[in-house]
Amino acid sequence: MKIEYQLATPNNLNEIMLLIKNAILTMENNHIHQWDEIYPTKEDFAEDIRQGCLHIGVSEGKIAVVFALNRQCDEAYQNGQWQYPDKNYYVVHRLCVNPLFQHKGVAKQTMLYIEEKCRAEGTMAVRLDAFSHNPSALKLYSHMGYSRVGYAHWRKGRFYLFEKYL
Repeated sequence: MKIEYQLATPNNLNEIMLLIKNAILTMENNHIHQWDEIYPTKEDFAEDIRQGCLHIGVSEGKIAVVFALNRQCDEAYQNGQWQYPDKNYYVVHRLCVNPLFQHKGVAKQTMLYIEEKCRAEGTMAVRLDAFSHNPSALKLYSHMGYSRVGYAHWRKGRFYLFEKYL
């Protein structure tokens, strides 16, 4: 599948929020209670756009995937036993595949794109967290060579912390 990645703009915000709403419904139908009306919000994505770190992947004229990529992490990331604490890293936030594009390899393709982007910029590691009750995400990151280095507890429960050296 051909996906063109680019920075999101304010003009993309309504389509992103529709994607998120549909993804939440799909997750709920699959008993994955990760996101809701409290998180993530339109303001979260608008702030990512303002900071220039929200990316979209477009395929067939639609947003197939959205993610934020920056060097910011929640305080709970201090719980991680990071394998490469002295290396520069990026953190993936709010990676979400449009339900219309799920089960087509979009998440894997996007992670490969993120890794290549990081390598090209001289970044040595990628960090992220994944909800402990999201089997698809856990399987993806494990198969892609991400190591579980700890966990964090947030409002929805336990999230595993992952890291991969590039």
